[in-house]
Formats: sequence, C-alpha cells, structure tokens
Amino acid sequence: MEYIRVTKKNIEKEHICCAISNNKDIQVSSKKQWLTSRFDEGLVFLKSVERGKCFIEYIPAENAWVPIIAEGYMYIDCLWVSGAFKGHGYSNDLLSECIADSKEKGKKGLCILSSAKKKPFLADPKYLRYKGFSVCSESKNGIQLWCLPFDENAEKPQFKELALYPHTDEKGFVLYYTSQCPFNAKYVPILENTAKENNIEFKAIHLNTKDDAQNAPTPVTTYALFYNGEYVTNEQMNDKKFLKLISSLK
Repeated sequence: MEYIRVTKKNIEKEHICCAISNNKDIQVSSKKQWLTSRFDEGLVFLKSVERGKCFIEYIPAENAWVPIIAEGYMYIDCLWVSGAFKGHGYSNDLLSECIADSKEKGKKGLCILSSAKKKPFLADPKYLRYKGFSVCSESKNGIQLWCLPFDENAEKPQFKELALYPHTDEKGFVLYYTSQCPFNAKYVPILENTAKENNIEFKAIHLNTKDDAQNAPTPVTTYALFYNGEYVTNEQMNDKKFLKLISSLK
C-alpha cells in the first residue's frame, strides 16, 4: 500500500478518508478547515492513496483537543482502517509510521483514547494491547487513556481531573463536540432540529478552540452527549437513533 501525507499544499485535492465526498460537502469542508488550522501545531494526517477509510491522524499531546496531561507524548486522534482495507496489515503500517515519526521528533511515546470494551469511534482495545499499549488513566464513564511509552521510565499520561468525572450541571440533553469529526457538521444540526420539533430540551456546545476542548468536562471531546448532567454516549447519531435513545431514557 502506498501512503500520502496531507498538508496545506495538497489538502484541497486530496480526500480525507473519513468523509470522501467532494469539497462542497459540509462535512468535508468542515474537516479540512479544522485540519488546515492544526498543521502548524504539528498535526500529521497520513492516509492511503486509495479512496476509503485507511488513515492515521496524530498531533503533539500538548496541542491535542482532549483534557489530558501528556507532556512530551504524541496523541493519536484517530487510527481508522475499515471495509476492504481491513486484514491487510495497513493499521500496522500506519502505526509504525507514527511511531517512527514520533521517535524522530523526540517524543516520549504515544497515547490514544479507548475503553475496556470496543466503543464506536474509539480505538479497539484488543489491537492496542496487541501492539504493546496499556491503560494509564480511566474516567468514571469507562473511557480509558492508553499509552505506549518509548522509555519504561517515562511518566505516563493522565486525564485531567474534570475528565475523570464527566458531569454537567445543566438539565436535558447537552452535547459537547468539535469539528475534528466531519460527521458533526451534518448530524449536530439534525439533532438540534429533531429536539426542537419534539420539544426536547437540547443544547449543543461547539468546542471551537484547543483551550475549550482541553478544559471540557469529558474525556471524549469530538462528541459527548449528556442527559440531566450524566454522560450518555460518544456515538454520533441521526434523528432516528436520537429519538430511540430518548425513549430508552424515559
């Protein structure tokens, strides 16, 4: 497999894997805008030259949009290989490139979000364990921070205190999200409209800056839905899934 690194110079002509429509699609334009603003902060987006979901996205942990303490580490935003690309060792290729690049840049190791059992849009814990990662911090809601130190004596990353105990003081549904995930550009407005049409108390909080994300009351900032103050899910959903969730909560 041949891979290509997306940069400011080629981002307009390259597909971005997780959303492969044309640049006029709101999901694509939102993600590309977010990526472009991160490249100067050290973000790397490495992907297959073939169209499809086969890529890794990582950034120095100090600039990661998550509430963690991981000085000197590289944080993996997303490692996603699916569909016809699965089972060919491409995840290993991408992770190896990330490790080599991070070591060359003098990083202490890697860290990434996962959970005890596989959750949507989070790294597979079985794969992480197989590659030598281990849990270094765990939130009350079961979201885990995994790490792969390059030196066994390196201090391990941790969640910030506010991420260890996810909670909001607001009633109804509260959604924290960023533009890191392109699907939010399409589906968050759908949830807002669905809530309005059904007289459901709903508030969407768009985390627009790194500082906002690093101080959010949730370990997952790309998409974190709360209900009456309690964390519910990190899974993006359409109107039907949202209404089904409401019925289950009632």
